[in-house]
Amino acid sequence: MTPLSVRWDVDPYIFSIGNYHFRWYTLFFLIIFIVGFNAFRRFCKREKMDVEFLESLFPTVLLATVVGARIGHCLFYDPAYYFGSWEGFLHFFMAWEGGLASHGGACGLLLAIWWFSAHYKDKYHVDFLWIMDRLCLVTAFAGALIRIGNLINSEIYGNVTSLPWGFIFVRVGETAPRHPTQIYEALCYFILGLALLWIYRHRVTKVFRGFFLGVFLLGCFIPRFLIEFIKEPQVEFERANLLDQGQLLSIPFIIAGAVILVLSYRWKKPSTGLLPTAKGPKA
Repeated sequence: MTPLSVRWDVDPYIFSIGNYHFRWYTLFFLIIFIVGFNAFRRFCKREKMDVEFLESLFPTVLLATVVGARIGHCLFYDPAYYFGSWEGFLHFFMAWEGGLASHGGACGLLLAIWWFSAHYKDKYHVDFLWIMDRLCLVTAFAGALIRIGNLINSEIYGNVTSLPWGFIFVRVGETAPRHPTQIYEALCYFILGLALLWIYRHRVTKVFRGFFLGVFLLGCFIPRFLIEFIKEPQVEFERANLLDQGQLLSIPFIIAGAVILVLSYRWKKPSTGLLPTAKGPKA
């Protein structure tokens, strides 16, 4: 054991009442929702837009992300269990027991925003790319906070390491230092969020619709793809594969990010404000 390793034995529960446990992870989700809602209000205020649509947007985003993340975990990582027996199928609905996949959450979010923008486009004059560009500014920081939640839960960590910052995850029975890949990813997402926020505040008129989404997908999933090389497999079948499930699922998002970034500069639609064809909100 390296003498400089970190002995990690943090309780994932803030408090418990009977069989009910309130996790730090749950608290972080609530913080993300509240901060995200207020951040969107600021975006709208800066761009002189009506904030009425946020009351419909954010419940849609929250529900779609959680449901998508749960479906993604069950479908991508253990479909034989969740869809192979009644017991597993019942556990499919018990998301509080753990098991959320970020790739599934991203898919759920994209589908929800596509539906929302198509359904409310004429009423609020906001399109898919405008919403996603602003969500990316929030989601980068949300991703960092979620990975800190994973750290507190002692989950999704890396391989054994001799580096002095290795973490020994005591609560799950580990005795050797592991790469704290949760921190690696959190730092990447936090830096990405700061970069996107700086561009939004100082250079937003110099970029086009879709720029933030494209950069976010590249800046989020390329580090995720690389960090997976030093992660412990989440499921047993990944050990025999050259690329694990997280890497395979990241590739489409990386390609999509590159394509969206190129198209944003071909379309050259203004990044801020109402749709270019809209004259303003309806009375």
